[in-house]
Amino acid sequence: MFKVGIIGCGGMGNMHATCYEAIDGVQLVAVASTNEDQLQKMQEEYKVKTYFSAEELILDSELDIIDICLPTFLHVEYAIKAIEAGKIVFIEKPLCLTAEDADLLLETQKRTGAKVQVGHVVRFWDEYVWLKNAVENKIYGNLISVNFTRLSPLPAWSWNDWFNDHTKSGSMALDMHIHDTDFIRYMMNAEPDNFKTNVTRTKAGVIDYISTSYNFGDVLISAEACWAMPGNFPFKCAFTARFDDATVVFDTDTLNVYKFDGTHEQPEMTNDFDSGSDTGINVSNLGPYYNELKYFIDKLSKNEPIETASLNEAATSLKLVLSEIQSVGGVKI
Repeated sequence: MFKVGIIGCGGMGNMHATCYEAIDGVQLVAVASTNEDQLQKMQEEYKVKTYFSAEELILDSELDIIDICLPTFLHVEYAIKAIEAGKIVFIEKPLCLTAEDADLLLETQKRTGAKVQVGHVVRFWDEYVWLKNAVENKIYGNLISVNFTRLSPLPAWSWNDWFNDHTKSGSMALDMHIHDTDFIRYMMNAEPDNFKTNVTRTKAGVIDYISTSYNFGDVLISAEACWAMPGNFPFKCAFTARFDDATVVFDTDTLNVYKFDGTHEQPEMTNDFDSGSDTGINVSNLGPYYNELKYFIDKLSKNEPIETASLNEAATSLKLVLSEIQSVGGVKI
């Protein structure tokens, strides 16, 4: 039985706690937060130990796993402290804010042999898993092109509004666009031959929309993301994939396959894990989060390497997005 402590009790910390409660072989034992109301809520709901200090939780000898659900700018500090303390570590995405910090985490893992997984949850999202399988096995022939879309209102639920401080989040380009960039690398099992990025910016000069096209040989893939939509705009994630024999369309919760022979399919997905509670963020389907944490615990239980969402994979995706940002002059100009 792996015993886990979560640092950060906001929306993501609550989602992880709910998922751990439903997974065999793991027990949520402790949480840490500087928010006393969050700590009380978590203690009442999950009957866990509470810490006002992340350092104290990391040093708890009862814990095997430290799950870091903190704002991005705090990931490196506490991930390294947890690794140095001999813990297994789960880090929410994006991994960090700079290539230098990503390299520091990789060096720390190599030196200590720590087991680390990063929360690139789209790799565990049923519709995206289905798409990767269709591409790899050429179920509808060769892939021709894919467009990925990810749209959201400006996040209004973050602690001290850190999402909207580009020095802490890296802007939506690093926080949200990275979901699709990472999945594209994973789906293609390769790095793009080249890419071209375009952005729009706020009046303050911060990126609020990004569109990147990637070339993989003859395959053209694009990804657009924006979190400057009106407050009443529903979160949207979607893709349209063209194959030799069909076009596949996914729009937030519906997957359709339109074949050139005139037939239509609607593959059944199993993303139906229900938290039973409001997490406070714009995610209603916790199935993918359950899938990624179950994979994490299964790999640890079998003493197998963490490959699907490894630290190295997360670092590589981070560096690609940082290259996109730099190609248009940086997060803010």
